[in-house]
Amino acid sequence: MAQQQNDGDGFSREERASMRARAAELKAEAKRAKNAEKAAAEAAEVASKIEAMPDEDRRMAERVHRIVAEEAPGLAPKLYYGQPGYARDGKVIVFFRSGQMDKLRYSTFGVSPHAELDEASGFWPTSWALIAPTETAWRALADVVRRVSSGS
Repeated sequence: MAQQQNDGDGFSREERASMRARAAELKAEAKRAKNAEKAAAEAAEVASKIEAMPDEDRRMAERVHRIVAEEAPGLAPKLYYGQPGYARDGKVIVFFRSGQMDKLRYSTFGVSPHAELDEASGFWPTSWALIAPTETAWRALADVVRRVSSGS
């Protein structure tokens, strides 16, 4: 049997290395739990914000929410300036703004600079107005979400 080296504190180098590894594991587990709790709280905040919207905007926000969940499941719900947003690595990529809550004529679906949907021409849209969108409009919105999700 190999003898373990003891540095005088009662623990061998191997035992101290094992304790450090275990401490790191516990810290990582606690961080994952904290992140999961934070993600759940952010999702609940977005759901609550959508629920509080006037009927027409609520229906559009719910549709945007479903589209994002289907087309970009890696994006996490997160409030963005008090409105529903969807983030990757903590940075909001796409968002919905209620026109009625903002006292505007239309609601808005938009992408943040983190979406990186840059066009070669140097000119591209970053937001779209929504007033009673048609199925064609919803398909176009889903296409933007897919492009954001795929990174292209």
